[in-house]
Amino acid sequence: MQLTLVDWLVFCSYFFILALLAWWVNQKRASNSSDYFLGANTMPAALVAISVLATSQSAATFLGGPDMGFRGNLSYLASNLGAILAAFFVIRFLIPRYYALKVTTVYELLEQRFSASAKNHAGQMYLFGRVFASGARLFMAALAVSMLLFNHINADGIILSVLLLAVIGLLSTMAGGIRSVIYTDALQCAVYVTAALVVLVYLYSSLNLPWPVLLEALRHPIDQDGSKLLLLDFSVDFSSNGVFNIWSALTGFVLLNIAAFGMDQDMTQRVLTCKTPREGAKALLSSALLVIPVMLVFIVIGFLLYIFYQRGDLYQGSALLADSFQGEKVTVFMYYVLNELPSGLRGLVVVGVIAAALSTITSGLNSMASVLVADLYAPWRRKRQPATSERHFVRAGQLAMLGTAIALALMAILCYYWQQYSDMPLLAFALSVMVFSYSGLLGVFFTALFTRRGNSRSVTAALLTGFVITLLLQPYVLQKISPTLAALDLGFTWQLCLGSLIAFLVCVSGAPARPVPGTPAHGG
Repeated sequence: MQLTLVDWLVFCSYFFILALLAWWVNQKRASNSSDYFLGANTMPAALVAISVLATSQSAATFLGGPDMGFRGNLSYLASNLGAILAAFFVIRFLIPRYYALKVTTVYELLEQRFSASAKNHAGQMYLFGRVFASGARLFMAALAVSMLLFNHINADGIILSVLLLAVIGLLSTMAGGIRSVIYTDALQCAVYVTAALVVLVYLYSSLNLPWPVLLEALRHPIDQDGSKLLLLDFSVDFSSNGVFNIWSALTGFVLLNIAAFGMDQDMTQRVLTCKTPREGAKALLSSALLVIPVMLVFIVIGFLLYIFYQRGDLYQGSALLADSFQGEKVTVFMYYVLNELPSGLRGLVVVGVIAAALSTITSGLNSMASVLVADLYAPWRRKRQPATSERHFVRAGQLAMLGTAIALALMAILCYYWQQYSDMPLLAFALSVMVFSYSGLLGVFFTALFTRRGNSRSVTAALLTGFVITLLLQPYVLQKISPTLAALDLGFTWQLCLGSLIAFLVCVSGAPARPVPGTPAHGG
């Protein structure tokens, strides 16, 4: 497969629009760290909602979402019930407090409640998880870009794709900070959703089947148990096969999204750019609701791919499905793009993959830079030079974004070589590592919100405990400990519930430190 002139025109048009947008947004340069990291609290709620939506998606979603539809049913959408409940929790207990404290990063709440070291350790846990998670997503995007642009997945193609994505992400947002990130996120979201909708229409038209026939085939798949249109799965299953049942949606997914929306700087930073807590709440809830139709588009693509590849008896045509490209396993959507899409549409999908990847990369760059500067560097600098200018911290933020871009690129390249030369599933670890970090963060934040107990030492112990408990529950770790234990297959949502509970118990076991003046007894 080679990209044609039409594909390259689509590709170049996208970058031209992206460059124009970056130039326009960067006309207004940040004058202080609040402007650079929080947009001076002037960002419109609607734009922030789209930015949060774009940040929650990634190239993994763009390519993997259809795979969920191809292999499964609609039950993944039920997990959004947990997201909506989590949004209400964050709106009630966290957003008002962040605005009242005028924080730059969410971990400043822990400084007010416990100590500066608690804030630093929580920030470091976030940075550790984010480098792994965003670096792995950058690698997955680079894998797809290398297949589409260079028609191979050799080391030079992967490294060039990683550098291409990292440099574009950095150039489009480094000067303007969070304001640039939010505006470019809106563009990326529009691009990858448009690409998905166009593919959906093309795929549906190529099947040329009436809706009743399609729905009947989905209700009664010949090679799968149960209907593919099943939305609410009430089965009781604590294994990795049951992570999308309703019980998981109402427990583990609630915790997962509370952490993502309210304790992960990557997401929460967007909400804090709004003018008021009410506007921030509106943006957060809107984004949680917008995820549902967007994810539905990708799942329906997967349903149609199931008909296309598995039910050739229903339409005039047959298609051979393989699941690899030069020895590398690919999703069914990627295989379809590589083998079936016509010129022009293929270029649009390339752009969609890049847009989905950039929306994740740019948000990670700015959020990690905000933690590095506001939580770690600025306090140290102000102790030594109290008169340091705000412009200095803006420049520090820009340098931090450069440093984080290098870190993510190196992590992505490490993922490639680790995958080539090791059987240890580093990539699986990297993609789920935010869950490892979330366990400890949830335990610590719940202690801060709802109890008077805990101190800086118990915070550190809880963060480490949450990470270790979740790590010990991974199959590849259990296999090393005992083959018998390896049979324990606990879904990641249940791992999060268990890890968070133990981290909370560890954190509250610490005797309360000297009360901080003005600290409320609880988050109510």
